[in-house]
Amino acid sequence: MLYLCALKKKYYEMEETNQIKEARRYVANAEEVIQKAKYDPELKIYTDSKYVKMAGNTLWNGCLVALDAVLGIRKGKARPSIEKYKEAASNRDKKLLASIVAGYDTMHLYMGYDGTKNKKVCDAGFEKANAIIDRCALLYPETKCA
Repeated sequence: MLYLCALKKKYYEMEETNQIKEARRYVANAEEVIQKAKYDPELKIYTDSKYVKMAGNTLWNGCLVALDAVLGIRKGKARPSIEKYKEAASNRDKKLLASIVAGYDTMHLYMGYDGTKNKKVCDAGFEKANAIIDRCALLYPETKCA
C-alpha cells in the first residue's frame, strides 16, 4: 500500500510539473508573439492589434491549462464557462478567484477580443497570467493516501 501511495504521489507531482510548465510555455509563446507587434514608444501603443489578440488568447489559454490542473473543471470535450471557473475558484481560494476575474477581463476580453493597443494593458495581461499560474502552482492538489 505504501509503495502504491508513493507511485500515486510521484504521478501527481509529474503531472503538476508538466501542466504548470506547459502553462508557462504558453506565456513564453505569447511574449514572442507580442514582440512581432510594432510598438510606437512615443504614443506607448502597439500599432498592430492582430498580434495583441494572438498574445492575449495565448495567455488566456495558458491560464486555462493551469486552472484545469488545479480546479479539474474540464472533463471531456465540453467547454466550461468562465462562471464555472469562478465558482470552483471561490470554493477553493479567494485570491485565485480575484486573479481569474481580473485576468479574464484583461487577457481574454481586452487583449483577445478587443485587441487593445495600449501597452500598459498588455503588460498587465502578462502580469495577471503569471500571477494565475504561480497561484495554481501553489494550490495544486496534494495527493492523499489512505
